[in-house]
Amino acid sequence: MKFLRSLYIHNTFFRYIAVLSACFVISYWVPNLYPIAWLLVYVLLALFFLDLYLMYATKMGIKAHRNPPKKLSNSDENILSVHLSSNYPFKAEASVIDELPVQFQKRDFEHKTHLQKGEPHFFEYSVRPVERGEYVFGNLIVFASSPIRIIKRKYTFQKDQMVPVYPSIIQMQQYDFLATSNRLTEFGLKKIRRIGHTQEFEQIKEYIKGDDVRTINWKATAKRSQLMVNQYQDEKSQPIYSIIDTGRVMKMPFDGLSLLDYAINSALAFSNVALKRNDKTGLLTFSKKIETFVPAVQKITHLNTIMESLYNISTDYSDSDFGLLYAHVKRKVNQRSLLLLYTNFEHISGLKRQLPFILAMAKKHVLVVIFFENTELESLITTDAEDLQSIYHKTIAEKFSLEKKLMQKELQKYGIQTILTKPEALTVNTINKYLEIKARGII
Repeated sequence: MKFLRSLYIHNTFFRYIAVLSACFVISYWVPNLYPIAWLLVYVLLALFFLDLYLMYATKMGIKAHRNPPKKLSNSDENILSVHLSSNYPFKAEASVIDELPVQFQKRDFEHKTHLQKGEPHFFEYSVRPVERGEYVFGNLIVFASSPIRIIKRKYTFQKDQMVPVYPSIIQMQQYDFLATSNRLTEFGLKKIRRIGHTQEFEQIKEYIKGDDVRTINWKATAKRSQLMVNQYQDEKSQPIYSIIDTGRVMKMPFDGLSLLDYAINSALAFSNVALKRNDKTGLLTFSKKIETFVPAVQKITHLNTIMESLYNISTDYSDSDFGLLYAHVKRKVNQRSLLLLYTNFEHISGLKRQLPFILAMAKKHVLVVIFFENTELESLITTDAEDLQSIYHKTIAEKFSLEKKLMQKELQKYGIQTILTKPEALTVNTINKYLEIKARGII
């Protein structure tokens, strides 16, 4: 039974059958071709058994192995490789089929190649997941055939290989590399001019040539009878929290990815940058209840804790309780902190319902409210209206776009920092706002 399950007929065999059928049909009118037709039948049978022997004489003719990353990165192109080798004494033809996870909805994956004995072969392909979770790869199947190409032997490898999809690790690594190599402008990150003294006192020391005379400590100078200056160091270890609304308003999809996953990817990349700049980072997610709370810590290993927490975020997209959020922040976040609140408002009435709780949080902390532009409306706004229905659609789209700007003005009126951003520019704009706040010494 195992032998029969691995035996398949090559497409070329059916072409041979078609030729034989034509010979028998023609021999009906040309009887002299009848013996030749039967001779071809015997030749085909001989080739069949010869091909059978060639394919099954070698116990393990083909070896194959799939090499995915340990973790796939959500919303990014992830590279996977497949390695092949042949033990057949002839040049074998191989057709590789990888059973991709159901989340990709791709059923036409196939790679064809030729394998020489002892020569390794590998190829790469990419996949782009758009949701977090466990992705199970099915069988890695290889159909091998000899140069005779009458039968194919099926080989099966690596059944049910699970690979987790995490928040965008690739995006995080890109910003990490650009930050350390001082090439931030390549991704749209701005160099912010430092304004004033955003530094904290370290010690008093003797004045030496080149010190800033504005830092002279006159009291210490009078006591020591020599010039003394204050020495400062950059402010570090400031607590910063990424607060993610996992409620219904974050379900809207753009480019196959929900606003929630855009926020998760941004929070991971931003947390990595903040940790590299020696600040404490924490995480809070909420909807109708507080789902995740990770206290702010300044350790580079703390990034793994944040990553695991972001990976495990799940939600039923219910209405979010901002009052509960305020109460939790008041109870758990005692030190003045920078709070980055990822949420979304489609109507100004929705903002006004939550405004009292937002203002209450902003009294003690530096609060940045991050919400999203509806990029789907841009095509309606920029398209010329040609009929009454188009005019109606364009007017409604412009109204929604204006409401977003009015909401931003409403928050800024109360001194609350805001980011109104396209989903794809979320990470860049969030890091820019963080750099701006640090440079201006707001926290």
